[in-house]
Amino acid sequence: MKVGVLAVQGDVREHSVVLASLGVRPVSVLRATDLTGLGGVVLPGGESTAMWRLLNGNGLAAGLQEAIAGGLPAFGTCAGMILLAKGITNWDERYLQLMDIDVERNGTGRQVDSFEAVVDSDAWGPIPAAFIRAPVVRRTGDHVHVLGRFGDQPVWVRQGHLVAASFHPELTSDTRVHGYFVNMCRKEGSWR
Repeated sequence: MKVGVLAVQGDVREHSVVLASLGVRPVSVLRATDLTGLGGVVLPGGESTAMWRLLNGNGLAAGLQEAIAGGLPAFGTCAGMILLAKGITNWDERYLQLMDIDVERNGTGRQVDSFEAVVDSDAWGPIPAAFIRAPVVRRTGDHVHVLGRFGDQPVWVRQGHLVAASFHPELTSDTRVHGYFVNMCRKEGSWR
């Protein structure tokens, strides 16, 4: 199975290494045509505004939105969560608007406020996580399931074929979060 990693900016290499360790072939996604034949796509952490400008500059934004809306499984981490969110509470611009969540950009603070912590998950136990200028989930829709929390704050969520984490699972040695997404993709089968 091939899983794409949006490769315009951010933690592309780190996600690709984890995906390869789980037995899938990571594919760099730079154009809409790169989405064909994928089992899923990862929207990595990085800087959401820069990513969006690059996506629009090369025409990938529309193709990505169409593919994900059409059923391509997607996993957004940090900035990727912001790209997927329907609402951003502290920013006027909206991006893909596919996941029924509202997030606050940089809700955990600036770069110097970054930290490592443990995410609590009922199904998977404690998961190590790196929070770097992480978004904070301020609202979840009725069909959004919380997979993991930091304290009482949702930080890992799923809605149908969409998964998002406000932290960076690719920066730890624990592969369970990526494994969850890969298993989800395997159940869905290749998209188009």
